[in-house]
Amino acid sequence: MKRIFLLKGLDCPNCSAKIEKEVGELDGVQSSVVNLMKQTLTINVAQTAADTIASQIETIVHSHEPDVEVSEIVQESYIPEKKQEANESYNNEDKKLTVRLATGAAIYAIGMALTVFAKVPLPIELAFLIVSYVILGGDVVWQAVRNISKGRVFDEHFLMSVSTIGAFVIGEYPEAVAVMLFYQVGEFFQSLAVERSRKSISDLMDIRPDCATVRRNGELITISPESVAIGEIIIVKPGEKIPLDGVVLDGDSMLDTRALTGESVPRSVHKGDEALSGCMNQTGVLTIKTTKAFGESTASKIIDLVENASSRKAPTENFITTFARYYTPVVVILAAILAILPPILLGGGWTEWIRRGFVFLVVSCPCALVISIPLTFFGGIGAASKRGVLVKGSNYLEALNNVSIIVFDKTGTLTKGVFNVTDILPANGFSKEQVLEYAVQAESFSNHPIAKSILSAYGKEIDQSVISDYKEISGYGISAMAGKKKVYAGNTKLMDSEHVEYTACEKVGTKVYVAVDGQYAGCILITDEVKPDSKKAVSDLKHIGVEKTVMLTGDDEKIGKSVAEELQLDEYYAQLFPDQKVEKVELLDSKKRQGSKLAFVGDGINDAPVLARADVGIAMGGLGSDAAIEAADVVLMTDEPSKLVDAIDVAKATKQIVMQNIVIALGIKSVFLILGALGIAGMWEAVFGDVGVTIIAVLNAMRILKK
Repeated sequence: MKRIFLLKGLDCPNCSAKIEKEVGELDGVQSSVVNLMKQTLTINVAQTAADTIASQIETIVHSHEPDVEVSEIVQESYIPEKKQEANESYNNEDKKLTVRLATGAAIYAIGMALTVFAKVPLPIELAFLIVSYVILGGDVVWQAVRNISKGRVFDEHFLMSVSTIGAFVIGEYPEAVAVMLFYQVGEFFQSLAVERSRKSISDLMDIRPDCATVRRNGELITISPESVAIGEIIIVKPGEKIPLDGVVLDGDSMLDTRALTGESVPRSVHKGDEALSGCMNQTGVLTIKTTKAFGESTASKIIDLVENASSRKAPTENFITTFARYYTPVVVILAAILAILPPILLGGGWTEWIRRGFVFLVVSCPCALVISIPLTFFGGIGAASKRGVLVKGSNYLEALNNVSIIVFDKTGTLTKGVFNVTDILPANGFSKEQVLEYAVQAESFSNHPIAKSILSAYGKEIDQSVISDYKEISGYGISAMAGKKKVYAGNTKLMDSEHVEYTACEKVGTKVYVAVDGQYAGCILITDEVKPDSKKAVSDLKHIGVEKTVMLTGDDEKIGKSVAEELQLDEYYAQLFPDQKVEKVELLDSKKRQGSKLAFVGDGINDAPVLARADVGIAMGGLGSDAAIEAADVVLMTDEPSKLVDAIDVAKATKQIVMQNIVIALGIKSVFLILGALGIAGMWEAVFGDVGVTIIAVLNAMRILKK
């Protein structure tokens, strides 16, 4: 049986991985999955173990995260938190931790200043440093003690505790506090990054309608969408979101479908048409018969896709924690052997060998990596931001190194997402200016995006006093009297219904046919223009090693093919809904080269599920929706696809410096570890082996800022 537990307050990727592993090893548990974004633990457990599993899970969780609240979720009644109830990316606990770190750092700085400038006695210096250490690292030492009592010895808490206490023992008091400070700051930023990612998902809840107006017993009542049954009648007024999927029983309206298809042009709906939840009703009152329950409706599915896609993309394990899994036991055991074994075997000299053991521990402290590796990634993120690229985390910056497939959305990504008149095709003796003027007169009272694009192309004042008998024919177009002339502007169905002989336009784009007094005047072509740098971006991406470029769009086949051919993309898929885009991305992902990454570039709420599902989700920042930006891992702030090339360039430089620092830190430390073990290296050499290497690594890391 499947059971879900809420782990409120869980924000540590390393701890979540340990919880998932240990719960999965319990008797009767077939599978265990922790979703850090949703703060949930989902298990499949045998009926025989169901009665005791909750208490066992709580014990395991509290052994790693004592402050996390564990409670079971009743699946039938579980409703995702709304935006206003979701966790903030910087909550009260984070504020308390900030105050604690700032206080500890301030006391440390005061103590060092007094030592350097006032030459205070050692007891005073030591008092400041001990107080600072307790504030900064008391919880780390306590957690190390608790873990040891439970048989978990070699972890990051143990390493930090032994290294810093060892530094105190051999007299390197400032170093002990500094190491703990840097470690805690790194953990703090990790926590903030997780909360930020979690908040990005909660922002998508804006497309989730809060209420539905239902007709029951001849009366209209407003209730929660979850309470509406299949087959009930709902009323949706202009400006409201459609709460559940259904079929229109009465009414005509224009729907803003961008949340679902990415289309900039609203779609008309009439009696008998399907209406999808998440769409915004723009013009008329709609009476809809629901065909799906709320949990199965389109808006709910999009939210669910984002949450589940996020759970598939496991957080990258912190480098120091991973490294310490192997490094810590080795250096601690070697230090213990160095301090104990020689005096036993050789006799005498306990003090000298214990000193060598502590020197060994101080040198082995991974301070250079704790500081320089995050600094390099932060520097890389800063360098990318200078180029107009916002990278949300170091793991995404690193992943950009291995991108082999880039999948693009069309509207607002490769194209401008703004409709413009690109051509006017006059006929029967009419001029382009006349065709445009008649179209403007017909469209002057309309708020439709196509009408606005025609008015924008005209660019002159319109004398609306000459316009009369204005009619908007839903699904067809507009008719109006312009002075004494009858003007029609609309699609081919309008021309056919008015028996106007016209020549169909074969060009790609949205067409507005214009007729005057029953005579065909011409056609206005309206298209979503390709961005100026889109073609160069695709070309440059292939040049730097991207193996395949693909476009997914909700637009029709002709438009998709035209854009793909113009930009020389390798593949394209048209007329897709959000779930179909996810399916295509998963198909492409299954075919990528082993070890490589797939990136998706898009905008709009409808792209959020795909952005979350891709290895690296990239959103267009200027015109993109808030939900897409929050769901993405990388944001192109200037809306230029060519910025992708800059992002990958910075990513490659960052990785190069990271690898250099790893080699520098471990290489130099290895030398000084050997010298310390031989007694050649003493206290000052040990400090250089730690602090000196750290300075070298930091200076090397700062080179990324010049990119």
